[in-house]
Amino acid sequence: MSMLRIADNIVRLRHDKKITQEKLAEFVGVTKASVSKWENSQSTPDITILPQLAAFFNVTVDELIGYTPQLSKEQIQKLYQRFGNDFGRRHFEEVMKETEDYVKHYYSCWPFLLQICILWLNHYKMTEDKDRQKDICLRIVKLCEHIQENCQDMQIHGTAVVIRALIYFQMGRIQEVVDELEEFSASARFGNQSSVLLAQAYAMLGEQEKAYGYAQISMYDNIMNLLANAACYLQINMAQQQVCRETIERIEHVAEAYQIAELNPNSLLNFEYQAAVCYLAQGEKQKAIEHIDKYVMLLSKLFSAAELNLHGDAYFNRIEAWFGNELLNGTNAPCNRKVVLEDAKRTLDVPPFTVLNGIPEFEKIRNKLKEIN
Repeated sequence: MSMLRIADNIVRLRHDKKITQEKLAEFVGVTKASVSKWENSQSTPDITILPQLAAFFNVTVDELIGYTPQLSKEQIQKLYQRFGNDFGRRHFEEVMKETEDYVKHYYSCWPFLLQICILWLNHYKMTEDKDRQKDICLRIVKLCEHIQENCQDMQIHGTAVVIRALIYFQMGRIQEVVDELEEFSASARFGNQSSVLLAQAYAMLGEQEKAYGYAQISMYDNIMNLLANAACYLQINMAQQQVCRETIERIEHVAEAYQIAELNPNSLLNFEYQAAVCYLAQGEKQKAIEHIDKYVMLLSKLFSAAELNLHGDAYFNRIEAWFGNELLNGTNAPCNRKVVLEDAKRTLDVPPFTVLNGIPEFEKIRNKLKEIN
């Protein structure tokens, strides 16, 4: 946190003005000993003196005390990454307390508050205390409401709406999910064409690089959304054998055509996992094992990299700049690497996968999952 630095600032400003402690004390109407205590952090000026000091040094009160209510995008990225790493190596409540202090300090820095909501959402299950989990979820809801009520940035506002709906979903408050998202989704549908329109506009202006970039971003984003929607479609059509089969076949063609396993293995994980669940629901154990194997191979590929970073490839060769410039977390994963891996290693130890226990092929794949580091 950018803590108040009034002592250092008074020393620096006094030296810049080339005056003694006595001169400053005389102007403000205090003793030299008082100024000395300010500069040695033994005390701070009375609040009524701050405007007079600021006027003397020709700075604002905020500048005098070293307070900055806003953070830059780079500062937000660094804080998010640090907190994410801290959740993996420090006591959970200790990190939560620090993040809550930051929220109070930057309560009007909307991009930062949004990232705190995402940070808490990605890590709140690290505590096994169910009451504490619920408390954190309610804190996220309250922070999202604060953003929605006061932030004028429509992108940040919209993301806060979605996060709040996601929390309601995880809390089982399903009607509130519908109430929250139904109108929002209808109003946002037309806005999803913004990247397409931007690409066309830049092309017409002769700015080809920007046109290429926005066109690639639009394609990439839509492919990632397709994969997420397909996993959801499998889940809600689990009893429809033909629908599941056709969905799996079609998505596998898309994934192969765009080389998704290399480009973004994380985006395929949920789909392969859900495909395995579907086949198990239909009693097709061998088909399920095939997709479990793909799931574990994707995890192995994901964690074989030094960092869990988003990246492009030879085809999507202009999207990495977008990751770095547009996403507040940059190219970094939203959740700590250690936390993600520990969660992933438990995903085959739960129903419906327990029906596969003892099958040699499944046990071999599960052991491969446990060995990923």
